[in-house]
Amino acid sequence: MFRGITQLNLDVKGRIAIPTRYRGDLSEKCAGHLVVTADPSRCLLVYPQPAWEPIEQQLNSLSSFNPKIRKLQRLLIGSANDVEMDNAGRILIAQPLRHFAGLNKEVVLVGQGEKFELWDETQWNLQIEDALSFNEDDMPPELEGFSL
Repeated sequence: MFRGITQLNLDVKGRIAIPTRYRGDLSEKCAGHLVVTADPSRCLLVYPQPAWEPIEQQLNSLSSFNPKIRKLQRLLIGSANDVEMDNAGRILIAQPLRHFAGLNKEVVLVGQGEKFELWDETQWNLQIEDALSFNEDDMPPELEGFSL
């Protein structure tokens, strides 16, 4: 289970170091084999390869004749990039994905259960500001009765 926020830096080659606290888990779950793909929110999603494969299969099983589904397939599957952690625990983020998410030197890796989100730090801070402006009148029905 991945959770928490980690501030990281992209190196000059476009690599990030996966935080040490996750490396053992990733070595066990996927031998360091990850999939990085684009998300419609303009961040990147980082999945252990075994967690990604059923998502990819499910997306591929949907009808590509529906234009909205086809667009999502193009984005998620078309942008998917297999990466492997090196001996130092780093992964290379491909240039087209860095460009898509607007990643500069300062990035944020956010644990989301079975995956991570990778954000440009400035964009992440905007997301948090937006989340803080949450209004109870805008609550989705799925959250009715939900309590922290």
